[in-house]
Amino acid sequence: MSTHAGTWRLHRIHTPARTWPLRDRLALIAGLAAPFLTALVLVPFRTSLSHTNAALVLVVVVVAVSALGSRTAGVVAALSAAAWYDFFLTRPYETFDINASADIETAVLLLVVGVIVSQLAARARRLEVMTVTDAAHLARIHRTADLVQSANSADTVVDHVRTELTDLLGLRACRFEYGTLIGRPPRLETDGSVTVGRRTWNPDTDGWPEGEIELRSYGNGHYLGRFMLTPGPGAVPPLQARLVAVTLADQTGAALDTSGPAQR
Repeated sequence: MSTHAGTWRLHRIHTPARTWPLRDRLALIAGLAAPFLTALVLVPFRTSLSHTNAALVLVVVVVAVSALGSRTAGVVAALSAAAWYDFFLTRPYETFDINASADIETAVLLLVVGVIVSQLAARARRLEVMTVTDAAHLARIHRTADLVQSANSADTVVDHVRTELTDLLGLRACRFEYGTLIGRPPRLETDGSVTVGRRTWNPDTDGWPEGEIELRSYGNGHYLGRFMLTPGPGAVPPLQARLVAVTLADQTGAALDTSGPAQR
């Protein structure tokens, strides 16, 4: 027991390196390259195409990049669009100087509108992802609730929730301990935070602590067991997923309180 707690003091805190998803990396490259290529395509038409229309074309490119990737990619695309608009499409050509005040205003508006639109597009994309994620989380909770009502043994619910938690939290392993608490491993709390001993640990900034993490199950206010979670190598799941995990553990507690575990 104390050996486990001591191990925590000896281990150096490890924060996993954060990597951008491939989609966001590709969008960042597109944010740099797409406005440049678009402005280059417009060069043969720069004497006949109004500067306003050229700027609108570049705004469309910024929106496309923002819809594909992150806010950062959208801002990069807006900056790139303003720079190449200045370089290729305003006099004197192929310099970053602008002589006409109207062209300066258009370049500034292109940058401002591009940034604003990129934020809106990225926010819309994030809300869409959240909606899909919410639906998946609700499906997990509903499946477990149905099983709690229909299962002949609480062990069936335990095994089901172990599988759900492994998938939901990207775990390397997950097991369930019935009965008495042993040791003081890090604990996933009801608010989605983690405590290590008496210290609060922020998994969103610090990653998972090393070793197993306990997630307790209660039924009718009584402690009945705990899931022991072994984090996987990927990024820490968001708060929303951790709160769903707590809900699944509570449903397990309700099943144990009603029928108790099967004899093993």
